[in-house]
Amino acid sequence: MSVMLAVVLWRSGLLLSFLTACVCLERDCVLGVVGRPVSLPCSLSPPPTPANVTIEWRRDEDVVLRSEWTQDGGQVDGWSVNGASIAAEAVLTGNMSLQLDTVQPSEDTEYYGLFMVSGENHTSLCSVCLRAAASFSLPLLQREEAEQGDETAFLCHSSGGFPEPSVYWLINNTEEPTGGSVSTLAASLPDSHLYNVTSHLKVNISKDANVSCVIENPTMNQTLTSTSYGVKAETVIGRASQAMWIFSTALCVVVGVMVIVGVAYQINLDRVSKRKKKEYHQYMSRRPKRRPSREEETQTMKPQSRETDV
Repeated sequence: MSVMLAVVLWRSGLLLSFLTACVCLERDCVLGVVGRPVSLPCSLSPPPTPANVTIEWRRDEDVVLRSEWTQDGGQVDGWSVNGASIAAEAVLTGNMSLQLDTVQPSEDTEYYGLFMVSGENHTSLCSVCLRAAASFSLPLLQREEAEQGDETAFLCHSSGGFPEPSVYWLINNTEEPTGGSVSTLAASLPDSHLYNVTSHLKVNISKDANVSCVIENPTMNQTLTSTSYGVKAETVIGRASQAMWIFSTALCVVVGVMVIVGVAYQINLDRVSKRKKKEYHQYMSRRPKRRPSREEETQTMKPQSRETDV
């Protein structure tokens, strides 16, 4: 019995040690953002003796950089792939860090190692873990109101991230939906290997409930949330009353403006009419009077004959 207990404890301890080692490896990984350069640190102290030194940086079993150095620290030969490089004075300073021009999603959890090559012998000097990650876009959340008694449908979409994220839903920012159906699809794009994620939710909730879609990318320490806010009945009534008040106010303003314009137009007409009458009277008063003719004067001076009966 004691032997079996010892075996169980030994296996448990071994499993715990393995898990601890895995956690440490994950924690020691260098985070590289997809599409950006990254530096894989490696510092040797003391620096290697620069006497016909040949070094190699490898990704798993593939050589990504090889360089040969002379006794005075000068590089005599070397090559690399995908723009990998190290500092020109690396052997003299001991800074053997590997510079990568860009990080690809295919390099997620890749192990890079620095080796010193001497004939057939390869001496390991550094080992670095690289994890690739990319941020997701802010989730686009759409809400489709259902008829009375039916389930309300929600669609959440986010794109351009890496690795595959976790997606979950919240009702009123606290509780996960119960009794509803959730379907989530994360698709890796063939060219970029980035992920697009789409999640559907169907749930029977009231119209005033708030529904949130949450996208989590632990590698980037990123949590994105989009919320669809419900509409309360009081809010609807308040908005209708507000709209009616705005319409009434606008109508009163329009009528008032029309009245003011009409009065101003009538006043202007009266002024124009008075001015024309005044100008006419002034014109008539200034007009020269016509002098009577000679015949008219003679007739005026000639006495009128009176007829008498004898």
